Amino acid sequence: MSESGTGTEAGARPADAAANPAPPLLPAPGAGPEGTGAAERESGEAPRLGAFLARAAAGTAVLTVLGAVLGLVRDQAIARYFGASDASDAFLIAWTVPEMAATLLIEDGMALLLVPAFSLALTRRARGGAEEGADPVRDLVAATLPRLFLLLSGGAALLVAGAPWVVGVLAPGLADPRLAVDCTRLTAVTVLTFGITGYFSAALRAHRSFLPPAGVYVAYNLGIIGMTLALHAVWGVRAAAAGVAVGSALMILTQLPVFLRLVPLARPRLPRRGRPRRRAVRGAPLLGFAVLAPVVLFVVSRQSQVLVERFLASTLPAGAISHLNYAQKVAQMPMVLSLMICTVTFPVVAQAMAAGEHEKARRRVERDLGLAGLVVLLGTAVVLGYAPQIVDVLFQRGAFDAADTASTAQVMRVYALGLLGHCLVGALSRPFFSSGRPTWFPAFAMGTGLLVTMGAGYALTYRFGVDGIATANALGISATALLLLMGLGTRVVPIRARDVTLSLSRLAGASLAAGAAGWACAPLVSEPVLSLAAGCLLVPAVFFLTGLALRSPEVVSLLALTRRRFLDGR
Repeated sequence: MSESGTGTEAGARPADAAANPAPPLLPAPGAGPEGTGAAERESGEAPRLGAFLARAAAGTAVLTVLGAVLGLVRDQAIARYFGASDASDAFLIAWTVPEMAATLLIEDGMALLLVPAFSLALTRRARGGAEEGADPVRDLVAATLPRLFLLLSGGAALLVAGAPWVVGVLAPGLADPRLAVDCTRLTAVTVLTFGITGYFSAALRAHRSFLPPAGVYVAYNLGIIGMTLALHAVWGVRAAAAGVAVGSALMILTQLPVFLRLVPLARPRLPRRGRPRRRAVRGAPLLGFAVLAPVVLFVVSRQSQVLVERFLASTLPAGAISHLNYAQKVAQMPMVLSLMICTVTFPVVAQAMAAGEHEKARRRVERDLGLAGLVVLLGTAVVLGYAPQIVDVLFQRGAFDAADTASTAQVMRVYALGLLGHCLVGALSRPFFSSGRPTWFPAFAMGTGLLVTMGAGYALTYRFGVDGIATANALGISATALLLLMGLGTRVVPIRARDVTLSLSRLAGASLAAGAAGWACAPLVSEPVLSLAAGCLLVPAVFFLTGLALRSPEVVSLLALTRRRFLDGR
């Protein structure tokens, strides 16, 4: 599954908040007045940093939800016009291209490479390490962006030419692959557009500007929805594929103005005698092969989980790929919301690692894991309890009938068992790559999980169909998360893995109790909308009460903070 979403700070400065909602970078470690101790600097920066991260996370949540809602509207439009059919299966095979590109070029790969690179360049700039007329950030852009553009353009062209071969590899069981080939050629442009989008997003997040990156999926889904509604009667499912291309171009335009303002592209004009000699860009080694290869291998291995699913599902009756897709898109929403926390704090962890403040990074990572676990496990409980009602409300109309709802809901409940694993993989992989140094352990962990997924998939698909595929996904990603959790403390950030595991176990217990309560009570209300509305009250209540009974630190802290805010506001 993929993840997405970023946010912004609201009301930072009245003069330019609308144009650039992020405040200036906080003082870099060591940049304070002479004689100021590290502890004093950190205590002074902590309230400002905490307030900024809270506002950025809140803005992230709003825009993430908006993007997710538009994503559901997109899926509803496709389900309404094409149902779970050969046409929708063909589009979803082509959809594999932007899914892989989004993970590699926007969400994980580009961010894991470039946020640390830009963070280090910004730290050097803040410390006054740039020569006269030079800027580490500008030099990093000049060394990487043109080459990236040429590389991605070539990749997109190769994909257009090789579309028949790609479809044959991804779905050898398709009876007529021609429609899937046409859609794949239309979506191939995302190799270029997603790469530029991911580059801009990483640069802006490192500058702590979160609003433009948060808007990219809003623009993307609007492009797909508009093209599907306007041209489905003429082009069929090819209209949705064309919408992918249009929406991906809108993603670039969403970020371009702020990127041009924040990231200096033109070198200041100096007299000839005052021009510094050209030197090797200090940030360039961060993007060398030794760092690039582990990140690419990790991301490709992670996204290959989807490739394995589609490969296995192509041998099942028509509509199996569609049922997996609809279930996955809904089930992943809690994961997307939980990872918004890590998306906002990743630049903070990267800058702490660049400054050598490992204890600060440890506290930030442990706090993020707890908060992300709380969000994703609360969402897991809702999915477990009310999957049929969710699918009914979102998709059951037009060509998507009651049988499709039942199949999709069952798969969605199985997927939910792996949501914590998906969340942890997304949260734990960021600290591994935050230092900008080569590390192969995440790729090893993800490769091991992929082997588990493949083995379990081949063993379970024949007997259990799509439910077996979803089970294999949950087993594989959970194995990867366990390896990453055990390996992070000994390799990068010295987190207390035992304490984190105990905390997440308590949250998991609360999630299971709340999910069971919802599963038992959901059939008591026959109307799906009313039943789901009641569940949105019941499940959180049971979750937090159980969390209190189990003494979950995250639940106790959250309720104490809520109570304090309520009393202060009275």
